[in-house]
Amino acid sequence: MRAIKWFHVLVLILVLFNTRAGLAAVILQYHHVSEKLPAVTSVSEATFLEHLTFLKTEQFNVIALDTLITQLQAGNELPAKTVAITFDDGYLNNMEAAAPLLEQFGYPYTIFVNPKLIDEKKGYVMSWEQLRQLAKRGALIANHSAQHDYLHHKLAGESQAQWRNRIREDLLWSQARIKAEVGHDLPYIAYPYGEFNRPLQALVAELNLVGIGQHSGAVGPDSDFTRLPRFPASGIYASLKTLKTKLYSLPFSLAQAKYQDSVTDNRTPSITLTFKEMDFYQSQFACFVSGAGKAELTWQGDKTVTITTPKPLSNGRSRYNCTAPSKKQSGQFYWYSQPWVITDASQH
Repeated sequence: MRAIKWFHVLVLILVLFNTRAGLAAVILQYHHVSEKLPAVTSVSEATFLEHLTFLKTEQFNVIALDTLITQLQAGNELPAKTVAITFDDGYLNNMEAAAPLLEQFGYPYTIFVNPKLIDEKKGYVMSWEQLRQLAKRGALIANHSAQHDYLHHKLAGESQAQWRNRIREDLLWSQARIKAEVGHDLPYIAYPYGEFNRPLQALVAELNLVGIGQHSGAVGPDSDFTRLPRFPASGIYASLKTLKTKLYSLPFSLAQAKYQDSVTDNRTPSITLTFKEMDFYQSQFACFVSGAGKAELTWQGDKTVTITTPKPLSNGRSRYNCTAPSKKQSGQFYWYSQPWVITDASQH
């Protein structure tokens, strides 16, 4: 009788473990697949092929972005090692170089586009006809704003209400243009430059859209769906040696992430994370500030930590990247990134 009870306990532990492991995924972000364009946002065809080959060899579950997001929003389990592939801006080389390789591997992918730039027939982006061709071949086309503006920026003399109406119109118009041209309008907005603030997140939520950034980290059901992270896989981030670790990363189980705003004139911003579950040792949790070194950590009890920079941040984009090795899943790391945009007080 005792053996039966212990058997049921063991089964329950395994179910819980596997469920947590299956509630994680990674989204990759690319721009150019080219050796002739800016290296900071480019990956060569050879390196891109290396990435895809690794995903195939290591038996990653590469699925469409809409499937990934829908399953996580529903709290459903995903197969281990689930990945979605995305591209920003809709460059012509996505069709010429990336699409044939992705189709060779049978991998779905999403391209975030700027409808106004397409309508203006900018030579560096694909036309609607080309996007329709890719959509017929299985690509998903989604919203990257009308013309790649900084969406959280107000125009000179613009009120908060005027800003809100302008961005609302931008997002809805872009959704409608994409649907009119390619036949689907996925409820997603990839923030241009990866920048967002709380008013923009609130508007995105009100429009029932999912907001997608460029800060790194894995995604899970506890993720904030107005600011989903993606791992950049181009430029300095294209090395498979470092990308491997990110592909195996896990999302922290978070009850709350508390901070004032990601766009701020506070040069020493802080964020407080409260964990639901901690499959890691507190002593191994570490955060690093881009350009400033190791972050300062202040623990309040067992499951809450406040993270601050060791020195004031400069104007522009910055990040706190936090990681911790999993106790249960050997070789895998939990990963959370907090992006900041530091501005002068006069800009608010």
